[in-house]
Amino acid sequence: MLKIRKYLSKTQWLYIIISVLFIVGQVWLDLKLPDYMSSITKLVQTEGSKMGDILMQGAYMLLCAFGSVLSSVIVGYFVAKVAAGLSRTLRRKVYDKTLEFSMEELDHFSIASLINRTTNDITQFQTLIAMGLQAMVKAPILAIWAIIKIAGKDWHWTTATGIAVFVLMLVMMLLLAIALPRFKRIQFLTDNINRVSREQLSGIRVVRAYNAEVYQEAKFDAANQDITDNNLVVGRTMALLQPMMNFISVGLTLAVYWIGAYLIYEAGIMKKLGIFADMIVFSNYAMQVIMAFMLMNMMFILLPRAEVSAKRVCEVLDKCIALVDPIKTIDSNSLDVENAGTVEFQNVSFTYPDGASDTLHDISFRINPGETVAFIGPTGCGKSTLINLIPRFYDVREGSVKVDGMDVRHYRQKELREKIGYVSQKSVLFSGTVASNILLGREKEKSIEKALEIAQASEFVYKMENGEDEVISQGGSNVSGGQKQRLSIARAIARDASILIFDDSFSALDYKTDSLLRKKLTEELPDITKIIVAQRISTVKNADKIIVLDHGRIVGMGRHEELMDNCRQYQEIAASQLSKEEL
Repeated sequence: MLKIRKYLSKTQWLYIIISVLFIVGQVWLDLKLPDYMSSITKLVQTEGSKMGDILMQGAYMLLCAFGSVLSSVIVGYFVAKVAAGLSRTLRRKVYDKTLEFSMEELDHFSIASLINRTTNDITQFQTLIAMGLQAMVKAPILAIWAIIKIAGKDWHWTTATGIAVFVLMLVMMLLLAIALPRFKRIQFLTDNINRVSREQLSGIRVVRAYNAEVYQEAKFDAANQDITDNNLVVGRTMALLQPMMNFISVGLTLAVYWIGAYLIYEAGIMKKLGIFADMIVFSNYAMQVIMAFMLMNMMFILLPRAEVSAKRVCEVLDKCIALVDPIKTIDSNSLDVENAGTVEFQNVSFTYPDGASDTLHDISFRINPGETVAFIGPTGCGKSTLINLIPRFYDVREGSVKVDGMDVRHYRQKELREKIGYVSQKSVLFSGTVASNILLGREKEKSIEKALEIAQASEFVYKMENGEDEVISQGGSNVSGGQKQRLSIARAIARDASILIFDDSFSALDYKTDSLLRKKLTEELPDITKIIVAQRISTVKNADKIIVLDHGRIVGMGRHEELMDNCRQYQEIAASQLSKEEL
């Protein structure tokens, strides 16, 4: 958890120093109260004492109490600013780091876990600072100072206080030994219940379509029961701590007064008043010692869970990024213009981080500027994996992938992806408007009408009440699957990239729209390299080059007619989709 301190700003460190100073002042004021109480006791018991002297001591007590309250308010204000500021910084850093993650890191952390670390875990740490910082600083200072104050008053009282502290620490250690492992498990169980909830809500249509509500409820109940049982054990264990502390506190008070009564009874007339005053002072100091341990109790409740949360946050922040930009990069402006839009694979082999064998093996081909190249093959043959290497979502194990004649590992990632318009297999829309989804943070330098027209999206967009400004719900839930695909394609076209990648992006389109879209791409963007992954023969047969994959290897390459003559796998795919007349 100490790693978190490096994210504190200089201003926050100043706030912490100010808070510590006011906490020390508050402890001093609290420990002055028994001294004034002792003076009042002696004045009351002494003949001839003036009421003004007693009232003066009482006034000092009121000033100390007021000063203590004021110090507490000031400390609370500064601690709250530190807690809120640090939480804001950590949330921003975790979010920014998540955006830097490659697919490899995103596969390592589940989405539910990353969301939980950004919200719940940082909230736990914020709570610790806001509520526990005072306890962490005040408790040891108060305990040590109070013990110094009572040391030497009388060995009977000191022994009684020592026994009470020993028993209190023993109880705390036993209870924490039971609760601490449970505290560490809470965050994992929270991740699990978030994962189950997210999965069920995302797939609610499938759940309802298959009448699987009872089955899914059982899964949620199991996750819910796990976290409930864990919290019950923690709650019941820690619930014992407060009563035990109260019992020890009351027991110590009784012991102090019982010992005091005995000492007063045995003392001479002249010493009775002094012993009585010492007893009043000692009882107050003893309560301050117990109070210090009660503050530690709060810290021990908050600290274990916050420590686990801090560790989980640091796991994200300290995670090494697999894909990093090169130290020295080549200026892309100096590249040969004639190579703009070329993509070349040279003996590429690729294995996923946890994969047992190659997903792609010895892949070699070249795509020239303006060509339309299609990839086809059975499910799981590596088509999507292959095109994900072009924008460098992963790095190859062997060989090289070149864009515009340069290895993608020599580009800055941002610079490389500026050259590429990418349409993912699953169409993704964000909450906002049609225009904001297509521009995706870019300035509207020119009209997006052309992109919508090429993507065959104009037809439905401009029939909407607000056209380009029509609101899109989160996840694009208020448009159909085909409309989502066309908007995603329009987004890639509007990017003005030299390479367009379509990862099975025409699957939700009817044959007519598919045909019109591909025709528009050819007519309107003749100089743009187009890479298409598809399952339909009709989508790929007019491509300049078709590459057939099977088990991660290239088993055929050429035009439709050539492959129909010499590639068995392509013939099988064609036979499964086309009639004899069409073949």
